[in-house]
Formats: sequence, C-alpha cells, structure tokens
Amino acid sequence: MLDRNATHAGPHPTASGALTRLAYAQAKAAGLDAEATLTRAHLTLRQIEDSSARLRVQNQISFVNLVARDLGDDFLGFHLALKPDLREIGWLYYVSASSKNFGEALKRAARYSSFVNEGISLQHADNGGLTVRIDYVGVSRHLDRHQIEFIETILLRMARQVTDLRLTPIRMRFIHRRDHICPEFVDFFGGKIEFGAPVDDITFASSVRDAPIASADPFLNKLLIAYCEEALARRPAHRPSFISSVENAIIPLLPHGKALSGEIAQRLGVSQRTLARSLSAEGSTFSEVLESLRRDLADRYLADRDLSISEVAWLLGYQEVSAFTHAFRRWTGRTPRYVRARELSDYESSGTI
Repeated sequence: MLDRNATHAGPHPTASGALTRLAYAQAKAAGLDAEATLTRAHLTLRQIEDSSARLRVQNQISFVNLVARDLGDDFLGFHLALKPDLREIGWLYYVSASSKNFGEALKRAARYSSFVNEGISLQHADNGGLTVRIDYVGVSRHLDRHQIEFIETILLRMARQVTDLRLTPIRMRFIHRRDHICPEFVDFFGGKIEFGAPVDDITFASSVRDAPIASADPFLNKLLIAYCEEALARRPAHRPSFISSVENAIIPLLPHGKALSGEIAQRLGVSQRTLARSLSAEGSTFSEVLESLRRDLADRYLADRDLSISEVAWLLGYQEVSAFTHAFRRWTGRTPRYVRARELSDYESSGTI
C-alpha cells in the first residue's frame, strides 16, 4: 500500500529509503561502523529500523556516498540495485506489472515515481523511442552518482521482469562522469552507455512499446491507478530549492566556460534580476553558489585518480591550472596536487589496491 506520509511533500524532498537501508545492510555485513556513518550523513538507526520512515533524499545520497567510499565500491548503487526482490518496491511495481503493455508500464512508473522519491521527477516521452528522463528536484545532482545508477538499474530490472524479455536499452545517459566502467555494468545494460551527458535518461526501442506485460491485470491496474491519482490530487505542491535548480543548470556548462548568470537565468526561464532575487531569498548569491559547487566538484574529481589535475581544472571551468590551484588553496589551504597525493597514499595504505 502507498505510504500515507509519501503524499505530503515538504521543503526537503524525501524518499522511501530503500537504497539507504540496502547500503546500511551492506556496510554492516562488511564489518563497517555503519551507525557512525549514519551519524555523518545526519541519519539515525531508528530511521533505518523503521521501514515506514521516510528519509531526506540529500541524506540518502550522502550516506550511500560514504558507504561506497568505505567499501571501495565505486559502483555501489548499481550493485545494490541487483539485490532486492522487485515486489518489495510495492505499489509502484504492481501498477507497472498490472499494465497492459510495456509502453503503459513506463508511463505509470514515471507518473507515480515521486511517491517513492520526491527528489526525482521521471518524464516519459514516446518520440522515436521510449525514453524515461530523470530530473532531480530540490536536490543537487552533482553530489550523486550511486542513487541515479541505482534508479536506472531498477528501471531496467523492472522492464525485463514485467515483460519477461531480455530488454536492452538503445541508449543510456548519465550526467556524472566515469572514465572506466566495470564489465558487470556493461554486461547488464548492454547497448550504448554515455557518461558526462547533458541529461540522465534511458531509452528503449519503439518496437517494444506494445510488448505485453506477463502479469497484466486490468482490474488491479484500474484500482491502483484510481488510488494513485487520488493521492496525487491530495499532494500539496512541492517548491524545490532554487539553489539546487541553479546548481543543476550550472553543471553541464562549467567545462565550456558558459556558466554565467545570464546563461543560467535563460536556461531557467527567468530574468537575471529574478535569478538574483530568488537566490537572495535562500540566503545566497550566484557567485557563492558557483564557488561552493566548484569546491564540491573539486573534491570529487580529485578523488578520481584517472583525471589529471589539468582535466579537473577544465571540468571546473578554469582555463589555467594555476587559476584552479589558486582557488583550491583559498578553499582548503592546500594545493590540488597535495590533496591528490594524500588521497593516493590513503588509498594504498588501506590495502584496497
């Protein structure tokens, strides 16, 4: 049954927490101090033990990032998505599994997905292919890679299970960067996988639109849709953080030197004055958002040993490495090369290599 709490969107997007609980179980099984990691991510053991408790999406992303780092598993979200019985998703699985055909199942999953995770919005399109685009709402996309890979893996698993076909997407795109992909990831998804893309989405060939659903049940489907539509009608409008919207608009423009306030305002459909006023209402400015975003991304990119310092500088929108080094020293009191060397030393001493 649909969690009653899921119908009440608040100022901080929440999720059912399935990913967090899977990551917690994985951490415990590996002998990690999972409770301490919960505290670092501003979560509690009580929230984990109460399966009906909803968790802030941002806290979920933080926790899974921390567990992935502690486990040394850079594909943790993908690996966790392979574990659960899809029926554990509950009504969202059943509304898809009771649909008439695959095209309808995708539409239902997209329309009602926010009940499971308010921080994402799934948009369905049928134009030369069946595409589900995943947008982040009220949550900064740049901090995540595990949740989005978890979501797209679950979507593909569900597509294969409800159709009883070994479906392979004709295209999968992720906004975050990866220079190397584990073979298991490629074997599972097949098709064309693109990282560093402008959007997160998954596309199936239009030829599978009418593929019948093995467990189609028009009576159950009608009941579930009526219930979900009623829940949507009761759901108050969710006003996402404007700062997160600005951050998500900046990300793809950074390497091209186009992350300017005028360009961002245009992409968000507002004037520069409205952009400044809206950021001010949330206690920030465009330059502060850009600076904070660059610092967060710098930490992430420097942890990726496959990226050179010059590549990190370019990804952050700096034309010269010296400009990046100057900014990084201002943020941390350290140079990027020093932090990279320390990261590598810690990695080797942990015995992960």
